[in-house]
Amino acid sequence: MLFQPSLPKRIVCLTEETTETLYLLGAEDMIVGISGFTVRPKEARKTKPKVSTYLDANIEEILRLTPDIVLAWSDLQAPICAELMRNGIEVVGFNHRSVEGILSMILRLGALIGKFEAAHYLIEQLQLRLQKAHHRGLKRLHKPRVYFEEWYDPLISGICWVSELIELCGGDDIFAEHRIFPDAKRRIIADPKEVIRRQPDIIIASWCGKMFKPERLRAREGWSSVPAVQHNFLYEIPSPIILQPGPAALTEGVDRIMAIFDTWEEHVHSLSQSVTVL
Repeated sequence: MLFQPSLPKRIVCLTEETTETLYLLGAEDMIVGISGFTVRPKEARKTKPKVSTYLDANIEEILRLTPDIVLAWSDLQAPICAELMRNGIEVVGFNHRSVEGILSMILRLGALIGKFEAAHYLIEQLQLRLQKAHHRGLKRLHKPRVYFEEWYDPLISGICWVSELIELCGGDDIFAEHRIFPDAKRRIIADPKEVIRRQPDIIIASWCGKMFKPERLRAREGWSSVPAVQHNFLYEIPSPIILQPGPAALTEGVDRIMAIFDTWEEHVHSLSQSVTVL
């Protein structure tokens, strides 16, 4: 008897970044179920069955879809993965937290579905974008001090790939030392006054799916002395753009960060010109 290996043909994605990647690789027909938090690409949300949130999944619905493989991300989805595996479903759980990890995920996913060349091409295109952003960042005459807030109660600083993208675009992440921690718990800023002491020029918030409210931030005790608050350099980048570990963070996420930094640098330049004239 001759046994033949096979590639997966029916895939369920429990998070958005693998859905986005499969579409970019031209493998959207393989997807039979997605996360309800998926917003890109738009056609996925319109046409694919929604079978999960982030921490919960409809196991019965997933089993009904008879996937060859289910794609998950992070240890937080481990209980879902375990339940699916107990039901005989093959699961691949990605657990990356860095820009390098995002690119590696794309490469491995491409290999998994027989789209290695397409994955390699996509990675090359993303690397070119990142290189251009890096060159622009290096040319900045003024580097903003940046506080990225992933959550507000308690305060949580940005995950590794966000910190890396801030530096790539020419900024200084004021809590860069936190990037080594993969979990949010160890990125909690125990003393909110530490943000004040570090005096960020820019504050970028992405409250994990909840709308950012600048007035809430401005009302924090002592934060009126923070340069970002004084000059109103308070910005939101929606979490589907910057907090999902996939292509969107490296494309639109970088574009948003770069635009924010450009606006701030123009402000600094205009102030310096005014001082020179005086």
